[in-house]
Amino acid sequence: MNAGLKQNNSPLAGTGVQKRSNVHANLTASALITHAILRHEGTLSEDGAFIAITGVHTGRSVKDKFVVDDPEVSADIDWGKANQKMAPAQFNAFKTRAQAYLQGQELFTQDLYAGADPAYRIRVRLVTTGAWHALFARNMFIRPPEAELAGFVPDYVILHAPDFHADPLVDGARTSTAIALSFQQKLIVIAGTEYAGEIKKSIFTVMNWILPAKGVLPMHCSANVGTDGDVALFFGLSGTGKTTLSSDPQRPLIGDDEHGWSETGVFNFEGGCYAKVINLSETAEPEIWAATHRFGSVVENVVADHRGRLDLSDERYTENTRSCYPVEFIPNAVPEGVGGIPRNVVMLACDAFGVLPPIAKLSSAQAMYHFLSGYTALVAGTEKDLGTEPQATFSACFGAPFLPRPAELYGRMLSELIARHGADCWLVNTGWSGGAYGVGNRMPIRHTRALINAALDGSLAKVRFHTEPFFGLVIPEEVPGIPSSVLDPRKAWSDKSAYDASARDLVGRFEKNFKPFWGQVGPEVQAAALKAGASQA
Repeated sequence: MNAGLKQNNSPLAGTGVQKRSNVHANLTASALITHAILRHEGTLSEDGAFIAITGVHTGRSVKDKFVVDDPEVSADIDWGKANQKMAPAQFNAFKTRAQAYLQGQELFTQDLYAGADPAYRIRVRLVTTGAWHALFARNMFIRPPEAELAGFVPDYVILHAPDFHADPLVDGARTSTAIALSFQQKLIVIAGTEYAGEIKKSIFTVMNWILPAKGVLPMHCSANVGTDGDVALFFGLSGTGKTTLSSDPQRPLIGDDEHGWSETGVFNFEGGCYAKVINLSETAEPEIWAATHRFGSVVENVVADHRGRLDLSDERYTENTRSCYPVEFIPNAVPEGVGGIPRNVVMLACDAFGVLPPIAKLSSAQAMYHFLSGYTALVAGTEKDLGTEPQATFSACFGAPFLPRPAELYGRMLSELIARHGADCWLVNTGWSGGAYGVGNRMPIRHTRALINAALDGSLAKVRFHTEPFFGLVIPEEVPGIPSSVLDPRKAWSDKSAYDASARDLVGRFEKNFKPFWGQVGPEVQAAALKAGASQA
């Protein structure tokens, strides 16, 4: 709770914004959509989804994120690219100017929860100039019962002013865009960007800060649960299939992106989903498709024709097209947002080099290694300035931009939880097979689903495995319904020498990326680490 904050029914209490009129507090989805349309913030699709175009920023502005260097927290922050310093005096100037700006605007506020487990949840108050941004937050976070809104006192406040511009000379920002977070003041200021994902991820950063001190591991993962209560976690960066693979008609969805793992089990941080929808398939991903095509959803930077029909294959604005909807739009979602202790941990990589196996069983040491590595590969042509070749991307804990504390802390917590509860760990490649991007083919979703289902239901444990020589991964030799040539990535390549060269190259990239962690991990993890000199056909 903000220091010195008294209970106050004002929708702006605790925000520092002094305004008495033209403030719309806790409006419903229908009311927010009405305001957004009347204010020309966007349009409706033929199915009723709200279409928002976010302008220059169609993704997170990672270079414009700052953490305030407050003396009370400075020693515990992992300062660097993900956590750039902003001096307290500069933040105060930035905050004051943003508050003054907001006082002159029509405002929309939402009081929401982050954290489905009441023991670990925080109360969030969003103040924004955009009706559709308020709808986005209402979809993404947990909506309190109406009775709990009276006297709502926020733990954290977000001042969201997308049309307000930071001043680098005054505020210590890099550009006119800035996302600044003060853990001491429990305040976030977002300026100069309309991309709504900044709202969601700023609170995820907060949860990554506060939960480890409470013995809870915050995770950038999706989660679902089987009929017998077996929980599965899916870690993965954008584009790896984290949302798609966890949305399974046979396994109720706990959440699609952010969770905590406590001594009692897993809980969702959110009350909604934020799915990447470029080339979304109605056949392969029916639940996400249906949720995207209905009233109450928000679609970002998705192209629609003059009749409002969405074209999910058109990436003229960005490849990072998004759909935001309440989790209850998924038919078999877990309404409470909680589950038991995970039985399986799945780490997803979209390997555009085409050299990783479609599935591999990980030891606990390998699991920590791959968790700290957080690998995927961006595909040339899908994002700006990538050139002509796939680009290996490593993001510690599959969420480095959102980790205020050192990555090794989260890695150790996961390793201890896996060991304590005996969870099985898997590495799954949802990328290419038979060659790199442009030569091979993308792994069919049906094959990936079949392999994951076999891992989760225990049937994969009954087949024979062998260790492939490049990555030291234990892979199955035969799985019913899956071509054996697919299971061993080298066999899928017609040019074996080309596979060998590409595999060695990727091992070298892993090795280079892991060097900063080497002294922070134990001998078992060091032994599991990939080393270029040890790879051979």
